[in-house]
Amino acid sequence: MPAMKTSRSAAKRFKKTGTGKIVRNKAYKRHILTKKSTKRKRNLRKDTILDKTNVRNMKKILPYM
Repeated sequence: MPAMKTSRSAAKRFKKTGTGKIVRNKAYKRHILTKKSTKRKRNLRKDTILDKTNVRNMKKILPYM
């Protein structure tokens, strides 16, 4: 049986925490920032835990995470 391949694009975007949860960056921080408040932009900098509905798909494309 050949080894399973990791999706390299996903491996660069997601990390695993010590407890086994998957962490991702928030969206909407790339452009059109002038109309967004400072508080909103500051909160977009933080990481967030991946929703449980997407965890199964992530485990499939990141088998060795």
